[in-house]
Amino acid sequence: MRVLVTGHQGYLGTVMVPVLRDAGHDVVGLDTGFFRDCLLGPAPDDPRGLDGRRRVDVRDVTAGQLDGFDAVIHLAALSNDPLGAFAPDITHEINHRASVRLARLAKSAGVTRFLYASTCSVYGAAGNGLVGENAPLRPLTPYAESKVRVEDDVAAMAGAGFVPVFLRNATAFGFSPRLRADIVLNNLVGSAVLTGEVRVLSDGTPWRPLVHARDIAQAFLACLTAPAEKIRARAFNVGGEHNNVTVRDIAQAVVDVVPDSTLVIAGTTGPDSRSYRVDFSRARDELGYRAEWSIHEGAAELYKQYCVNDLDAQQFQQQLTRLEHLRRLCEAEALDGSLRWVNADA
Repeated sequence: MRVLVTGHQGYLGTVMVPVLRDAGHDVVGLDTGFFRDCLLGPAPDDPRGLDGRRRVDVRDVTAGQLDGFDAVIHLAALSNDPLGAFAPDITHEINHRASVRLARLAKSAGVTRFLYASTCSVYGAAGNGLVGENAPLRPLTPYAESKVRVEDDVAAMAGAGFVPVFLRNATAFGFSPRLRADIVLNNLVGSAVLTGEVRVLSDGTPWRPLVHARDIAQAFLACLTAPAEKIRARAFNVGGEHNNVTVRDIAQAVVDVVPDSTLVIAGTTGPDSRSYRVDFSRARDELGYRAEWSIHEGAAELYKQYCVNDLDAQQFQQQLTRLEHLRRLCEAEALDGSLRWVNADA
């Protein structure tokens, strides 16, 4: 298949592109390039950009640019809660309105599959039971709210010739050449390497579902070829029940992997209202998908890569933390108030 991947220069996209290529797909990328240079280790072999361009803002895509694609994998977004709080109006502009517009343009251009990267954060505070795809959605942040709106609006476009599917990813972890230090396991391993301390600011009791970046890529790969009737306008939780864990469990896994590190439960922020465990059986039963990586395996992978690539504190706290990197681009006036490049050709 000829596949357009938006956000191909992000944390997940950088991992997903080689998986798609290895499966024989022809991959083209679309990215605005905010995090292109947020590298830990050598730069990856990126696919060619849309129309051969280095940067394309998802807000500016035209229907003509989507001609000839069989599928769109839409990853591009302001990608977490802190970024959403930093610019809530622009979060909705990019994450919601531009995403719905992209789906509409894809449908008009004859693209048959639209794979959307949603999130398990749409479940919000879900109590103690396992939440499946039919559970009530209780988004607590602009980021999660934007994901719910896209799912609703794009599902309404579904038809015989247009198959959207919504992959609700658990919290990602694991190494990527364009690493993110602002997701929980990646952050705690980095802290342990740099300081010897694994510090948890909450009381450690909230539940979190986690999934490795490569397991996310495999879920998208499965949906590219799954029978249309199984996935059309449906949501699938992406992860595995073995990685439904508490924040304390995550921190302990890091201590188990990083030599001479110590665990500190600070409790300064109190309990976190975002606590939920997720049922991943739909993807397993209907798509034959299974998440393979464990949290301990991911922590060991991260520890090795941090050491091999000589992680340093400034890089970890600024370049590899999405909000701080975006703030520095704004302060340097490389981006304007709408998060567009001042010099689009730079």
